[in-house]
Amino acid sequence: MDGEAAGAPELRPARAPQDFHFYPMDLYDPEDRLHLFPEEHLQTGREVQAEMTGEPKGAAPRDLEEDVEELVHLYALGDGSEWDAELVDGSSPHLEVWEQRPRMAGAHRDWSLGAEAEAGDRGCAGWGAPAPSRDLREAYRYSHGRASEEYECYVIPEEEDEDEAALVFCVTCKAPVRALEVSDEHREHEVTPLSKALESAKDEIHKNMFKLEKQIIEMENFANHLEEVFITVEENFGRQEQNFESHYNEILETLAQKYEEKIQALGEKKKAKLETLYGQLVSCGENLDTCKELMENIEEMCHEEKVDFIKDAVAMADRLGKFLNTETDVEISAQPDFEDQTLDFSDVEQLMGSINTIPAPSAPVINPQTPNSATGSSVRVCWSLYSDDTVESYQLSYRPMQDSLPGKDPEEFTMTVKETYCSVTNLMPNTQYEFWVTAQNRTGPSPASECVVYMTAPSPPIIKSKEIQSCEEAALICWESGNLNPVDSYTVELTQAETPEPSGVTESVVGIPTCESLVQLHPRQSYTVYVRALNMGGPSARSDPVTIYTTGSCFHLNEHTCHPWLTISEDGLTVVRSERKTLAKEPLPSNTRFTRCVAVMGNLIPIRGRHYWEVEVDERVDYTVGVAFEDVPKQDDLGANCLSWCMRHRFASSRHKYEFLHNKMTPDIRITVSPRKIGILLDYENSKLSFFNADISQHLYTFSCQFYCFVHPCFSLEKPGCLKIHNGIAMPKHVAFY
Repeated sequence: MDGEAAGAPELRPARAPQDFHFYPMDLYDPEDRLHLFPEEHLQTGREVQAEMTGEPKGAAPRDLEEDVEELVHLYALGDGSEWDAELVDGSSPHLEVWEQRPRMAGAHRDWSLGAEAEAGDRGCAGWGAPAPSRDLREAYRYSHGRASEEYECYVIPEEEDEDEAALVFCVTCKAPVRALEVSDEHREHEVTPLSKALESAKDEIHKNMFKLEKQIIEMENFANHLEEVFITVEENFGRQEQNFESHYNEILETLAQKYEEKIQALGEKKKAKLETLYGQLVSCGENLDTCKELMENIEEMCHEEKVDFIKDAVAMADRLGKFLNTETDVEISAQPDFEDQTLDFSDVEQLMGSINTIPAPSAPVINPQTPNSATGSSVRVCWSLYSDDTVESYQLSYRPMQDSLPGKDPEEFTMTVKETYCSVTNLMPNTQYEFWVTAQNRTGPSPASECVVYMTAPSPPIIKSKEIQSCEEAALICWESGNLNPVDSYTVELTQAETPEPSGVTESVVGIPTCESLVQLHPRQSYTVYVRALNMGGPSARSDPVTIYTTGSCFHLNEHTCHPWLTISEDGLTVVRSERKTLAKEPLPSNTRFTRCVAVMGNLIPIRGRHYWEVEVDERVDYTVGVAFEDVPKQDDLGANCLSWCMRHRFASSRHKYEFLHNKMTPDIRITVSPRKIGILLDYENSKLSFFNADISQHLYTFSCQFYCFVHPCFSLEKPGCLKIHNGIAMPKHVAFY
């Protein structure tokens, strides 16, 4: 029996759903190289000529001699041999034709030869009168016009600007040619309309201009960096020049001082030694004079008389004895040998060594973290030096920025590297680390750099497969963060099974701030869904994949609304009430969980449109199926208020009773065939809720109602039994056209 309730109670006006954010999709199509001349627009020269002249595409090309003969016959210009002679000569034949100013007739010009045409703007000339000369091309154009049988004249297509309309682009020669003058040279070439060639060329130029602008920006940044390096090198070399000059002046002063000291010491030693030798020389001279004097006296005594000799000899003997008893210093008191004057240049050598000593490097500067430079367990840290210091190694230190225990500092780690970058591994995901670095050479370490904070990428999120809701147009995807610390955003990546892309991603939703996303999809498709978490360090690895089908509406039972007497299966699609689980007393009232009514709700995707699902029932079980608002009173029975619409079945004494309840009201309807599978159609567009016997494609009843917000499926078991939900199925024909 069919029935429809039109007297539904008036509800509050419809309003948009809250708590859900709809995100558009970003298509990640491969950027194929833009072809300058797409193949589908390429034509041969013959095809273009045939198209411009109105000839069929399959027609054979006309010979030039046939065209000339036709022109001669048409205009009665004489024998064709004259034309042949002129053509061979290379000159253009002159045609004497009746010229008439054209009149527009549709898309063509009507060239009339009547007397009325002589009153036109341009006038006319009779047959045989000299007319402006036309070359062979114009004659050829007139000869290929379409004849009008009524006026016996030629109607030719409306001519456009010869400089533009008559031009096509030869792809092979890469040059524009006239469409009606496609010679043998271009006849077999690929040509395309000039307008499409211009558009393609402009697109290519725009792409190249964009690349050029990007390159200009990069070159400007590089030039600025070179300028900074140039200034830094100039300043460093200037400081080094001043340093060398200062050191060399100090060395020269030290050497001059040592020279004066050494010269003065040598002079004093020279004077003392010469004075000693001079005194010894004077004494030796005096002794020598005395010896000579004694010798002379002795010689004189030897010539004297004996008496005188004896007298003088006694006195001479005393004098000679006294002289000989006197000691005479015959040893040199000052040796003439030069002493080895060793100069002490140790201080000078120290000064010279200070010139060649490399100064300790200045403090490095750690670069800020660049996007996508981290993974869940590693970061890439880079730094630089703003001077030309000589560096042998770097000491990179880091520590986590987590809250440590009182009185205990976080553990520090140090690494020695040779380059100005380092990939630090074995880190915690989604964690901030503080880095600083020092430069070292043989002179010593530099001051420590300023501390910079780097962050590792998050851990992959965990998709809640049992909480995914979908329909033919969209899917609501929920997940857990998988990280202790908050992240910046999430990205949902979808791969369509039928059209896989090389990158593995066909669609993506980026910048999601919460752990759920409502994504628009295509009907009757299969999607593999991944989720990534993002922070300043970069994206996390992909989550474990989950498959979503957009055939029908898919939902699972909500455990948070389930009455304690009911049990939900692991797949979330079957609800069971057993006698052993029946409690002695009812649970306490709750705003989220059914307490008096032994029921459970399903999580239907918050998308307006048409949703269909089926419920497999037992004929001997008392059950209630339908829909209700999320804030329906959990202490009331389903259908006992204005917030729920339900179909209830009661079985007693081998008789079946069916009621379609809303606000405790039900129509008088008799159902002769007890359904084993009930189809439920929720139609937001037409504000209807329909029930069907799915086994025999029979319509049972339709509620007319106003939904001020989204409703959810609800299921109730008044006695032990089970209900099995079938969703994610295509809408049957008897339902789709209802």
